[in-house]
Amino acid sequence: MLLARSLLSGTAEDLAALLREVVEAVGVPVAGVISDGQHAIRKAVGEGLPGVPHQLGPFPFLHEAALPVVEADRHAKKELKKGVRGVRPIERTVEGRTDPDADLVRGDTAAMRRAITDDGRAPLDAAGLRLKGRLEKVAGSLERVSSKRGRRARSRGLST
Repeated sequence: MLLARSLLSGTAEDLAALLREVVEAVGVPVAGVISDGQHAIRKAVGEGLPGVPHQLGPFPFLHEAALPVVEADRHAKKELKKGVRGVRPIERTVEGRTDPDADLVRGDTAAMRRAITDDGRAPLDAAGLRLKGRLEKVAGSLERVSSKRGRRARSRGLST
């Protein structure tokens, strides 16, 4: 970091003055600038460092290139969420119970609620894929609870 200062505003003029101050303080010619492409920064580089090449860093390009994947992931997440609506009726089936199976169901439904509200940071974190993985884990847990219940019922001679 070459200079840090609190600014009252982030206008291009204020940023350009800050850039000029850094160049003067360092005393080394600036060969180029890489930024995230915010409009005020682009304008400030043009004003404060005329003739210095300016380009976008890799993240804006990655974000732009990943838009089709991000949109597909967003759609997949929306479709997955449709399949897990109705968590509340499952929770109601174990209300008032204190047995281990009820605790597992409550834990799994809480995990489902957390999973469907979790959003990623596109493009590097696909929320739809993460949701799919979490829902698969919850489904596996519910299946294990169900199979344990079935084994116990069969061992007592009851049908499931």
